[in-house]
Amino acid sequence: MKPVRKAVLPVAGFGTRVLPATKAVPKEMLTVFDRPALQYVVDEAREAGIEHFVFVTGRGKQAIEDYFDKAFELETTLEAKKKDAILAEVRAAALPPGAASFTRQQAALGLGHAVLCARDMIGDEPFAVLLPDVIVNGKGGSCLKQMVDAYNEVGGNIIAVDEVPQERVNQYGVIDPVTAGDAGPLVKMKGMVEKPPIDKAPSRLKITGRYILQPQVFDLLATQTPGAGGEIQLTDAMQRLMSSQDFHAFKYAGQDYDCGDKLLYLEAFAAMALAHPELGAKAKAVLEGVLKKG
Repeated sequence: MKPVRKAVLPVAGFGTRVLPATKAVPKEMLTVFDRPALQYVVDEAREAGIEHFVFVTGRGKQAIEDYFDKAFELETTLEAKKKDAILAEVRAAALPPGAASFTRQQAALGLGHAVLCARDMIGDEPFAVLLPDVIVNGKGGSCLKQMVDAYNEVGGNIIAVDEVPQERVNQYGVIDPVTAGDAGPLVKMKGMVEKPPIDKAPSRLKITGRYILQPQVFDLLATQTPGAGGEIQLTDAMQRLMSSQDFHAFKYAGQDYDCGDKLLYLEAFAAMALAHPELGAKAKAVLEGVLKKG
């Protein structure tokens, strides 16, 4: 069984739900407390042992490539001014030489198409997909680290999930398990259903935006017909792959935060501020003060 060494990060989206903030700044680079949203996702993957990152970008996303590059002038200035703590943070954000590739998705043809754009850089090995709109605060290891550990046990394909209340299942994509009510962290699955009616939902396990997939999915994506929204959907290709390969849903330990719209972004910002190891207590006092004034 080949290890999971590479990750695909689809970062070509326009960020229309958080306009006008994203008119000139990539949505993935919007700050969530003390760092860009995308850095949380990259840090999660690095903790999982990911060695190479494939960023699928679009026009106007140059800031992403610059951010993960070495900033020679900035680092030299900080070093001269003895700002060692800030310098260490800046250097830690950069990816090592050769650890990142950037490819363009030249048209907005869907998530499946974005993943397909990374095919040549992934090659014939399993890989992770991390949606940059979602930040996951993992417990006992990052979400992807937990998934990689599970993959090393069972192989195949892994999809991160968490349980949601029954009355909210119609707001998400959920998995269809082989055996209903499986209490373990790994649940073998036979399908996925997007926003099912509350009384028809096959489970309460919401798909979170983290995947470990086998490279055969690329062959399916290359022949995938447009699905919902007229786009090439990753879920459609995964459904097809499920007929020949094992898929497991993995119930990770932690909490996910969607940065996809303005209010969800606010929630993510507050949650990451409160979770900060050094500034969390002070952030809590600030937020409580704002609420009192309101």
